[in-house]
Amino acid sequence: MADDGLTFLQTLKRPGLIAMIHVGALPGTPRSTMKVGELAQQAVAEAAVLADGGVDAIMLENMHDVPYLNRCVGPEIVAAMTSICSAVRAAVSLPLGVQILAGANREAIAVAYATGCQFVRCEGFVFSHVADEGLMPDADAGPLLRYRKMIGADRVAVLADVKKKHSSHAITSDVDLGQTAKAAALFGADGIVVTGASTGEPTQPQDVAKVAKAVDQAVFVGSGVSPESVASLAQHADALIVGSYLKRDGHWENEPDSSRVQAMVTAVQGL
Repeated sequence: MADDGLTFLQTLKRPGLIAMIHVGALPGTPRSTMKVGELAQQAVAEAAVLADGGVDAIMLENMHDVPYLNRCVGPEIVAAMTSICSAVRAAVSLPLGVQILAGANREAIAVAYATGCQFVRCEGFVFSHVADEGLMPDADAGPLLRYRKMIGADRVAVLADVKKKHSSHAITSDVDLGQTAKAAALFGADGIVVTGASTGEPTQPQDVAKVAKAVDQAVFVGSGVSPESVASLAQHADALIVGSYLKRDGHWENEPDSSRVQAMVTAVQGL
């Protein structure tokens, strides 16, 4: 296991394969049907499939909590994610990451720090955008990194989305993808995430190339990766974050399919 997020980024094999666990709906959310302990058991079981399949790291995300709140999640979400991440941390030795939707970046850092996870994925790090959840008017980098410093979580790496999926970027249409990535790098992001238009939608290789040319930070592909697209994306990406493809029938809501995990690992290792 990497000791911390910065070590994780420095030692990540290129391209790395980060697999998603989409944690079941948490308490208080519209689709919630399971207790926290049951959700933790489910996440541990999924982590075992992914780890046994040979992925390099795992990220946990509360994607089943739809519809998402805009940045402000309750203490029940933080408590549940802490419990679930702790269970997965105890079960696997791989580097772990956390994302809490939507835009609850401070909460994600707190959970990561408390549970020994190495990194978080953040939206709204620089510039404003209009998300599914509504307007995210304030860039989070300044207060977020001060919060990280305040709680002593400096070694939790921040991976920042640029021109993120499920969002309109008309209000920043005069700032291109490369400029946005440069701003995220200037404001202290440890890694930059490039995505397609929505979950499962392919990330364009030319977008990855543009960001890789613009910044020195590690570049992550954040959506729509398949074994067929690995070669073209990996030319400029340091790591691939994969969720939908690894699941049964290629749908993010389902459990991991070991044969799909193996196909993806084989494709990445083939490079």
